[in-house]
Amino acid sequence: MQASDTGVEVAALLRGRAVPYTRPGSRSGIDKRPLRGRVRIGETGLDGDEQGDLRVHGGPDKAVHHYPREHYRLWREELSAHALLDAPGAFGENLSSEGLTEAQVCLGDRYRFGGALLEVSQARQPCWKLNDRFGVADMARRMQANGRTGWYYRVLETGEAEAGDRLILLERPWPRWSLQRIATMLFVRTLEREELQAALALPLVPSWRKLVEARLARGEVEDWSRRIDGPSKA
Repeated sequence: MQASDTGVEVAALLRGRAVPYTRPGSRSGIDKRPLRGRVRIGETGLDGDEQGDLRVHGGPDKAVHHYPREHYRLWREELSAHALLDAPGAFGENLSSEGLTEAQVCLGDRYRFGGALLEVSQARQPCWKLNDRFGVADMARRMQANGRTGWYYRVLETGEAEAGDRLILLERPWPRWSLQRIATMLFVRTLEREELQAALALPLVPSWRKLVEARLARGEVEDWSRRIDGPSKA
């Protein structure tokens, strides 16, 4: 997609409130619902949207989460009928659209969306809350393995937008670094030194830079179990 294209329509904007979740002491805002009318998008995301654990969710580098609607069909094939897949919001996304996937989106892409300017900051690293939401014990592991994670934006210019507005690509500074390529580096071919070293030239968020540097230094992959499997349900 080039800056001259008409862009991709965002079919739904969604937000959720942080409420007690499935495991002792946990909270989550993953249950997001579609909004009507214009919504302000601030530096930390959609007005009124909440996250349950700000240590790992939310913040300027995870202000807005986008999940491709076309992935839903693939999840239906994998999981069979599941009520969550009948409408946008199953994965806790803020933006739902068709026409953009991790294969087309690159790190650092800048999009005009209504009055806001968004920049692709990172791919999602799925966590255990998806397991409990779907009632599928390895849901987060499946998402990580297949790369259908969606992605996050930081907000460079605040503004208002609504369902039906289009994402217009303005800049693509890293055209060789699709989110699909990055997910492969992170989750599949995890210790390819040339790829890891090349990634250090990217504008990585601090946690990703630390991860890449640690893999290069130690020659091993970090433990994913805490993020993917979560705390005890007892």
